[in-house]
Amino acid sequence: MLCLVPTPIGNLEDISKRSLKALLEAELIFCEDTRVTKKLLNLLAEKYELDFSQKEFKSFHSHNEKEILNSLTKDTFTKNVVYCSDAGMPCVSDPGATLVDWCIKNEVPYDVIPGANAVITAFAMSGFTSTEFTFFGFLDHKGASRASKLDEVLNSSRVSILYESPHRLLKLIEELNKKEPSRTIFLVKEISKLHQKVYKDSAENLYKEFVNLDIKGEWVVVIEPKITVGLNLELDDILPLDIAPKIKAKLIAKLTGATIKEVYQQLLDKMDK
Repeated sequence: MLCLVPTPIGNLEDISKRSLKALLEAELIFCEDTRVTKKLLNLLAEKYELDFSQKEFKSFHSHNEKEILNSLTKDTFTKNVVYCSDAGMPCVSDPGATLVDWCIKNEVPYDVIPGANAVITAFAMSGFTSTEFTFFGFLDHKGASRASKLDEVLNSSRVSILYESPHRLLKLIEELNKKEPSRTIFLVKEISKLHQKVYKDSAENLYKEFVNLDIKGEWVVVIEPKITVGLNLELDDILPLDIAPKIKAKLIAKLTGATIKEVYQQLLDKMDK
């Protein structure tokens, strides 16, 4: 069978007994990066006096997953097979989902061991009382798709959670400050590691603070949901309105996160039909 094993996102002691047992019993280990997994197993072996030798390792990531999937047969899983990504829970902003899907389609038994995950940890740390959140992963680096997705984040009635690299964190905070300076943002870096640190303030105050910081580490960004007053405006409320297409396009773009230009063109296309 296949077992998906979460690995520590920082602190080695976050590895569970079930995960250690699955890794010890594994005969074949699929890894996002074999070098990272081998290094982790060496550290775990030293810390807990374990033996992870005699394992077969194969890489499985976004660049080779089709090739690997095509090579699989049910016989592959007659042995104990494990998949682990570089850190955290497989399939959550990490490879592994296509391997699970292959097992479902081919009736191969599989299991997922609960464990370390930066999204859930940051959500719990944020102190936002909302019970709903949307995870957006990493935003596109630039362009209209990034702007559109960021508008979607800021217009969401749910808490929004993003991953961000240290190289683009200041850019993100600057964008948030320009669009919604009073919106409350929670930031946490290096979850469970030695230099873990949290920040919670308005986008405006965070930008003033971070513009002079030497930003390092991996970050999770948790954004306060959009506060609505009264009844929520729905798309169906706007479409029938007898107003100028440009104004209607602005309203729809604000509601959906799409660009005004593309919404306006869609409205014109409908009018021509």
